[in-house]
Amino acid sequence: MEMKVYLKGLTCANCAGKIEEAVSRMKETGEVSINLMRQEMTVGLREGAELEKLRTEIGRVVHKFEPDVEVLFHRESLHSEGYHEGRHCHDGNCCHEHSHTHEHEHAHEHEHEHGEALSRMRFLRFGAGLAVFLAAILLDGAAETVCFLAAYLIFGYDVLLRAVKNIARGQVFDENFLMSLSTAGALAIGEMPEAVFVMLFYQVGEAFQDYAVARSRKSITALLDIRPDFARRVTEGGTEEVPPEQIAVGDSILVKAGERIPLDGIIEEGRAMLDTAALTGESLPRSVNQGDSALSGCINMDGTLRIRVEKPFGDSTVMKILELVENAAGKKSRTERFITRFARIYTPVVVLLAVLLATVPPLLGLGAFQVWFGRALVFLVVSCPCALVLSVPLSYFAGIGAASRRGILIKGGGDLDTLCHLERVVFDKTGTLTEGRFSVAEISGDAETLALAAAGEAMSNHPIAKAIVEKFHETRNDSLPEPEEYQELGGYGISYKKDGETILLGNARLMEREGIRFEAAKGAGTAVYVAEDGHYRGHILVADALKTGVHDALDRLRKQGVREIVMLTGDRKENAQAVAAELGLDGAHAELLPEQKLELLERLKGKGGKTAFVGDGINDAPVLAGADLGIAMGGIGSDAAIEAADVVLMDDDIGKLAAGIRIARNTQRIVRQNITFALGAKILVLALSVPGIATMWMAVFADVGVAVLAILNAMRKKD
Repeated sequence: MEMKVYLKGLTCANCAGKIEEAVSRMKETGEVSINLMRQEMTVGLREGAELEKLRTEIGRVVHKFEPDVEVLFHRESLHSEGYHEGRHCHDGNCCHEHSHTHEHEHAHEHEHEHGEALSRMRFLRFGAGLAVFLAAILLDGAAETVCFLAAYLIFGYDVLLRAVKNIARGQVFDENFLMSLSTAGALAIGEMPEAVFVMLFYQVGEAFQDYAVARSRKSITALLDIRPDFARRVTEGGTEEVPPEQIAVGDSILVKAGERIPLDGIIEEGRAMLDTAALTGESLPRSVNQGDSALSGCINMDGTLRIRVEKPFGDSTVMKILELVENAAGKKSRTERFITRFARIYTPVVVLLAVLLATVPPLLGLGAFQVWFGRALVFLVVSCPCALVLSVPLSYFAGIGAASRRGILIKGGGDLDTLCHLERVVFDKTGTLTEGRFSVAEISGDAETLALAAAGEAMSNHPIAKAIVEKFHETRNDSLPEPEEYQELGGYGISYKKDGETILLGNARLMEREGIRFEAAKGAGTAVYVAEDGHYRGHILVADALKTGVHDALDRLRKQGVREIVMLTGDRKENAQAVAAELGLDGAHAELLPEQKLELLERLKGKGGKTAFVGDGINDAPVLAGADLGIAMGGIGSDAAIEAADVVLMDDDIGKLAAGIRIARNTQRIVRQNITFALGAKILVLALSVPGIATMWMAVFADVGVAVLAILNAMRKKD
């Protein structure tokens, strides 16, 4: 059981980390995670948690660190057997209940308006502050001092106010206190321009942080465009527009040209071209006809479709994709968790060093207190870890967003890290390396051989029989004759009469049983032998063809550093060996049950290096879960694929796996750049401040300048 808490207005990654830590220390909570991009906190609940009390306590903790953040609780997350709701009580300061849907609609409705107002306020504030600051430079004496102080207050009044409020709440070591202390100290020792610029650049950094978070959140908001606003339900009197949540399984809906399909279903009437780019990242439209599946999120480009709904709205493809992508930012990588822990230690340590730097040298007679106090102020300015705690999550989120635009859904930062370090990829065969659809690969004999086989196989629903009949209709326009005395021969094949002669269709054992001399088929696939009146006529080889572009896809994987490619399949050994030989695989294991696949996968993992398994996400769920990284080839709309795997390739194109690895590696490279640059700049300035080489201007760059550059680097294109 978990509780969802919406933290409207939360943009500070440092504060988010502190809120996470404080809430996780409560005795009634388990794991706590804040998704800064969604401004949402997920709180794991322990058995018997008193929700009324817990909501009040969470509201108190949030406002201890972020007084201006509005706290909203998702109604549906608060009810479960074993948890005590009590009466519906609201904390007077913050706690309101909303349903999940209306809560986010409310947030998105006001977000744009709020952002525009904030931008106007910042523009006016920066303009007024700079004007007063320029006046101070031109003046002297008391007027200069007054103008500097006025500019300082214009740029920093909110920082000073938050610092005082937080100190009153017992929250001392935060960026507001550090900025206030360092700039007040600078004013005290006469460095007024420096004090004003520290506040100015701090506000510039805050503006960039807000912009970066808003930009990343927009990628989610853009995805929300695929969420349908209404569905047109077919009624006895015509149609009616209703919310998609009100459509039941079995209802029929009408989708006109230019509209987005609201729910998953089967086309009852009509034909059209569907734009699937929102789901697969592919620009080419897909043709659909009566009887085909139609997935929510696709756009009907032409024609009118009548669709019978197969799934409720909550289980539709579009909602599953939205949930997956929105939750991805909340699943943190090891690097993100490390940076969060590091930030909690870094700031208090640097503040302590600043205090020691200001007091110990003067006590030892190594110089005047004012000199060492100035150096300690430089320490304080550099002590805020925002460059790390914001840019690292932003980098991961941007990487996940870049992958999703390519039709590669990655469930979290940890999965992105694993994708980056893949050394071994294990493939299922059917539906992954091959089409998963039988077709005629070879015909031995004349045209009549195919006709004899198709006439008998037309009575069967077996995939091999269908492939033979389809091949007949592709090559000839005449209709198939009705077989006489049709008989299935269990384990062997079938027999029927044509013009009084017996036709036999089946495997090699049937030919041997009947004493018919035949030529054994060569090559991968299933052979159907044809005999007429005791004489061998030929055979038809039916095989599961390799997917288009699979050779190129595997070559690209090897170029990305994947050193071993293996196939595990339940198919016959001969077929597996033929596919492995054609693709140049490093190993192939055939005729496996799901549990045997899992055993072999564990053996491969034991060799070392990260191992991924690529399967269809349905019968390979145990292996997908057992791999270091489960990659589903379930295709658009496969529930099992989305549930079982860590990564979903939405259009069954394994060629995108190499693109996903490239995006993951670009993301990790940017993360390493940001960590190295931010820590390097801060450590350098800290070291230079001890002998007095570093100035307050250098400290401002090491804090705000580095944060801005790291944020901009995090937002760079990853693919």
